[in-house]
Amino acid sequence: MRLRPTPRGWALAAAGVVALQVGIGLGSLDLVRIGLLLLALPLVALVVALTLDATRGRRGLDVRRVVTPDPVHAGQEADVRVEIRATDRAGRARLAGLRFSEQAAVELSGGRALRARVVRHADRATVRYPVRATQRGRWPLGPLVVTRTDTFGVVRSRRTLGEESQVAVWPAVATLPAPSDVLVGEPDRVALGARTPSTDDANLRDYREGDDLRRVHWRSSARRGSLLVRSDERAGMRPVTVLLDLPVRASSAEWTISLAASMALAMLDNGHPVRLAGAGISTGDRPGASPFVHARSGPESRAALLDLTLDLAPARSAAEGESALLDAVRVLGTHHSAGEIVLAVLGPLTASARGALAHLGDQAQAWAVVREDARHTGDARDTHVTATALQRAGWRTARAGSGEDLLACWTRLLGSAR
Repeated sequence: MRLRPTPRGWALAAAGVVALQVGIGLGSLDLVRIGLLLLALPLVALVVALTLDATRGRRGLDVRRVVTPDPVHAGQEADVRVEIRATDRAGRARLAGLRFSEQAAVELSGGRALRARVVRHADRATVRYPVRATQRGRWPLGPLVVTRTDTFGVVRSRRTLGEESQVAVWPAVATLPAPSDVLVGEPDRVALGARTPSTDDANLRDYREGDDLRRVHWRSSARRGSLLVRSDERAGMRPVTVLLDLPVRASSAEWTISLAASMALAMLDNGHPVRLAGAGISTGDRPGASPFVHARSGPESRAALLDLTLDLAPARSAAEGESALLDAVRVLGTHHSAGEIVLAVLGPLTASARGALAHLGDQAQAWAVVREDARHTGDARDTHVTATALQRAGWRTARAGSGEDLLACWTRLLGSAR
């Protein structure tokens, strides 16, 4: 708790000292009494401020903060509602006369003071204000700062109340069109075992990585000793891996994450099981690639994919970024699924990285957006060399400048198949 005299308090204290000195010098008892009274007033106000401390006691004031929506996408606004409720009579006394303000990370406030609307009732007060998320990540919000000034306006107390919250900010994403007509045509679906739906569509096949575990036929699996899944009209949806190559430059990294997340959501919405792969992906026991997420979970599946991007960070060096990319490629080469589709957002690559990705293209249907940062004169040449090498290895590629419109990049990539 911080207690500090107001300008009026300092003035009264100074006047009290002067009156006391003058009274003693002139032998005036009245001036001495006035000086003592002026000095006593700030001290009494200090005691009162300590007595009415908003955070004293265990059940005086209860603070609850709700952020809607949470998580929020970068570039969007969220509404914050903070409710301060008095739980007893002492709490009501402390609540009266309090002024409220909130602390927020620069990524939520934009470095500006938050403008809040306060609604007061006898037993509670509600503080509401908007925040605008400017950057992907997890950012602190709060705690609530309460300020009280005594009745005479000579002492001001300031203290935090409640706990700090965290607001999760997903990357900015674009709604991309469903690509089923290009990436997975009817011949592919037939080859993968998909058939026209029927009333008795319960044929069984071996489990493949990426299949929804809810489709496992446990009785038949127990008899055979290996996992079997039901094969129906959705069984032919190819698993999709979205591979991220994060650069050193922060703005390029954010653009890469946004494009990769948008592509992943487009494929998920089209019914494919999807996973992310790359540096910093939270994967449990398998570094480099996350487990597949299935569209059957609805909004929860989208949230699960986007949550994987929250803690991603740009590479500290180009060598570190390429090393992480190669690690992810090795994992994909070991744990790939039959008929898998690989979508990648890549930067200019060295010869060794191009070779590793070329090998990955032999095992899966591979598509890549090759990023050009345009920071150096050789970037365009390196991007061209990378895109050409991948095309020779069977990849479908499209070149894009960092910061380019996401929908335009996706459309160009799909158009590379025609």
